[in-house]
Amino acid sequence: MKRRLAQGESVFGCWVDTGSSTVVEILGHAGFDFVVIDLEHGQGDIATATEMIRAAQLTDMTAVIRVPSNDPIFLKRILEVGADSLMIPQIETAEEAKAAVHACRYPPQGARGYAAPVVRASSYGKVKDYIHRANDNLLLVLQIESQSAVKHAAEIAGVEGVDVAFIGVNDLGGSIGRLEQLDHPDVRKLVAEAEAALKKTGKIMGTVPSAGATPKELFAAGYKMVPLAVDVALLRDAALACVREHAPPARLSARRSVTRAAAGSGTGGRGCRHAIPDRPAAGTAGRSLPPAAFRW
Repeated sequence: MKRRLAQGESVFGCWVDTGSSTVVEILGHAGFDFVVIDLEHGQGDIATATEMIRAAQLTDMTAVIRVPSNDPIFLKRILEVGADSLMIPQIETAEEAKAAVHACRYPPQGARGYAAPVVRASSYGKVKDYIHRANDNLLLVLQIESQSAVKHAAEIAGVEGVDVAFIGVNDLGGSIGRLEQLDHPDVRKLVAEAEAALKKTGKIMGTVPSAGATPKELFAAGYKMVPLAVDVALLRDAALACVREHAPPARLSARRSVTRAAAGSGTGGRGCRHAIPDRPAAGTAGRSLPPAAFRW
């Protein structure tokens, strides 16, 4: 995928938060270019991530690992199990970007620790020139997710070794007190500032659909890497649609009564209100949103 992006191609993917290698394999067979295996918010650890990487490789789909943080020890370990595409959240400055690059690359370009002959990434030592390939093959995606990061966006993207600058719109809004208000003018202004800064650097941009923008519109606006759905939401929405279509009317009525009672009691209302929806979610009426796209 690094080569495709460098050649100007646009790629689309799906977040995986279930921690399921079976889900990854299904998404690969479905035709996604990549998955983002989410170890920041999703279920899973290095062991389950290894299985998900294997599943992606079976279908010739790229597995991008979103790590929990910019931790050099974790970065080293996830690279050794075979990750060659990483997404690092909450990068605030060029210094943090340089630290990420330094942790992910072998000397002399970085300070990644050496265990090449015994790790999965080198086919357990069969790939003799792995340390020379690894630096060149790594796709490094850094997330810009706050108002302060936007001010340093050009500097972050300009660091050598950073391949993609990824605008995290949800946390961007949260950083100015506008969480879940992705179409608020202040949030859109901040996104526009980030876009303008990044376009001047010529670096590849990525983001998620937000404020009603479709993936096609994002690609037309200059983004090249767009994960357009989430595995949890794909399953949830398909399950809810199946229940709405096929469940006996009495069951639907009873479930709605339980849902509203739970919401009124203040115990679990937020999760329960999605159980059997009989009206559009707040703020989505009249808008065309990508199915299962970032409505959690």
